[in-house]
Amino acid sequence: MKKYARAIAFAALAGITVVTTGCSVARHQETIGAYVDDAGITTAVKAKFAEDRTVAATSISVETLNGTVQLSGFAKSQAEKERAAELARSTKNVRDVRNNIVVRP
Repeated sequence: MKKYARAIAFAALAGITVVTTGCSVARHQETIGAYVDDAGITTAVKAKFAEDRTVAATSISVETLNGTVQLSGFAKSQAEKERAAELARSTKNVRDVRNNIVVRP
């Protein structure tokens, strides 16, 4: 039950971000539809992080542009970094993943 509450909280936060930024295409994408698709991908990846016990969802940032997910932030181990990338890659409509997560010693 707790993991679902976390997933819902992250999804709500991502939804609020989309609503407050409006429908403007601020990241040089061709269509509003592409922006909405990217926001959906970001939300889905964050929800997967929230559900997974091995990934610290609050320590990793997710941004999506034209289906390419960029991960940044900090991980406690190489395994956590790799798991985050694996979860992102397995998300629907993700074309590529750029993993810029830094493993803290």
